[in-house]
Amino acid sequence: MAPDERARIVELDKRRIWHPYTEMGAYRAAVDPLVVVRAEGARLFDANGRGYLDGNSSWWTAVLGHGHPRLVEALRRQAQVLCHSSLGGATHAAAAELAEALAGVAPPGLEHVFYSDDGSTAVEVALQMALQYWYQNGRPERRHFAALDDAFHGETLGATALGGVEVFRRPFAAVLPRVFHVPPPRDPASRQEAFEALGRLMEERAATLAALVLEPVVQGAAGMRSYDPSYLRHARELCDRHDVFLVFDEVATGYGRTGPMWAAGYASVTPDLLCTAKGMSGGLLPMAATLARPRVFEGFLGSPERAFYYGHTFSGNPLGAAVALEVLRVFEDEQVLARAKPKAERIAAAFAELGSLDGVEASRSLGMIGALDLAGGAGYLERTGWEVYARALERGAYLRPMGNVVYVAPPLNIPDADLDELLEIVGESVRAALGRSGA
Repeated sequence: MAPDERARIVELDKRRIWHPYTEMGAYRAAVDPLVVVRAEGARLFDANGRGYLDGNSSWWTAVLGHGHPRLVEALRRQAQVLCHSSLGGATHAAAAELAEALAGVAPPGLEHVFYSDDGSTAVEVALQMALQYWYQNGRPERRHFAALDDAFHGETLGATALGGVEVFRRPFAAVLPRVFHVPPPRDPASRQEAFEALGRLMEERAATLAALVLEPVVQGAAGMRSYDPSYLRHARELCDRHDVFLVFDEVATGYGRTGPMWAAGYASVTPDLLCTAKGMSGGLLPMAATLARPRVFEGFLGSPERAFYYGHTFSGNPLGAAVALEVLRVFEDEQVLARAKPKAERIAAAFAELGSLDGVEASRSLGMIGALDLAGGAGYLERTGWEVYARALERGAYLRPMGNVVYVAPPLNIPDADLDELLEIVGESVRAALGRSGA
């Protein structure tokens, strides 16, 4: 791309686009953005023709890398015959076959699929299903929710209410549904305390709880914090005992990101509702789904006023459904989960080594996630991680820190040479930001 064309795009961008998670005054005044013109495999390419390793799979979506030929071909085939048809009193093959495939790979017992657009709406669907179920099945007082401290479940108002990241939640606190937050078991020492806190909440509040909503095993926006999978079994037992719905938000943790297809697999637990998006369509199109057990589905049968009056214009759209179905086929044909295991081991080794550096407070990994905490304070608005971001961009990798948390979540099928290069760049950039060799 010619320099003047790049300049024109940046000028239009700064004049018109309101970017997510961005203080626009500083952005417009001082940021020279990365102008992405194409992507292939594990790399983004900018207007100057330079490639950058995509360290977070473009917000966790490109689980099979960018432009996987089978996904592109599936999109092309579908576009030739049917680009869009609503699911209002109609159906089409792609949506029907995808629903069958999703039920086949989901935790056992999740038999019904409701389509929406993204992770936030998948969670919103689950919340409204739970509320309406109890409203019309004899327990209308069940209108509250429970979630974990530091949770993140999206940005629609219901999903925002679940959130425990205060900077995201604070402006809307006065109008949000009531949510009770409990601590996760961050380490073995806090395990019993966390179990007891959830037990107390259920004893005291179950009569008014519609659902407990969890990010299973890994809390993303909390800083890629993992917790003991036994907590999921404990939650299932308590929800069964008190007849409260259990919802797993697998938007970020599903599709092999943590190792198994679903993070729920670590505990062999089936929720009543499971939310998925991000990797579902391999990063090609907005696509999401909420999977439900028969009990939930059957609670909406019987008369017109009991129907779930909720939907999105592009729910189960043919293009997204066709691509999402091909994603599942690629996972099986290319043995994506099995082949990701040695890559996960490389990530674990690299981040364990970084954890020994002065200035790194902690490091961790799980599946195709590696994360570390830089010294200097916790919280989403801390800035040291952005120094690492800048250093990594100079070296050819695109990261997306969360305050002082630096992490990678590359495509599950990233070539080993690209993964090694990414991990080397992360290490060099952390050391450079901390004032060590490699600056």
